[in-house]
Amino acid sequence: MDLYKVIVFVIAGIIAGWLIGYVKSLFKLRKYKKEIKELNGHLNRQMKIIDEGSKGLEQELSQIKKKNENLNETINTLKQKPGRAELRLLNIYDIALQKMKLNAPGFFSAWESTFQDAEKEYDENETGFKAIKRKILNPSISNNNTSSQVQKSEKS
Repeated sequence: MDLYKVIVFVIAGIIAGWLIGYVKSLFKLRKYKKEIKELNGHLNRQMKIIDEGSKGLEQELSQIKKKNENLNETINTLKQKPGRAELRLLNIYDIALQKMKLNAPGFFSAWESTFQDAEKEYDENETGFKAIKRKILNPSISNNNTSSQVQKSEKS
């Protein structure tokens, strides 16, 4: 009988230990499920925030792309406006003159005096008696006079 009691106590102890472990594992399982639920909620909030942010960035990117396209079209339009090619050529001439000034010092003094003479003549044509004559008379007549004056000065 003693052996029978010992076996029953051992079996009862094993069952009691198993029950205590089972109950303890249920509490831990409940705790872990609650933690997983909180983590899922946090993950969902983060995903919503990131989704809203990425949508905002996509909209901003599309707006910037549209602005870029509009600016490219504006640049192309401005390049085709009258006077742009002349302005470009004028800038190229300016760069070439600066290089010539550095490379050929004698050229620049001759160029400068010729340039000042031409500038003075242009101002006289625009502001003085020649300008009034050109405005009153036919522009082609004043151009012929100007070209004949240039030819006379070349012959001298």
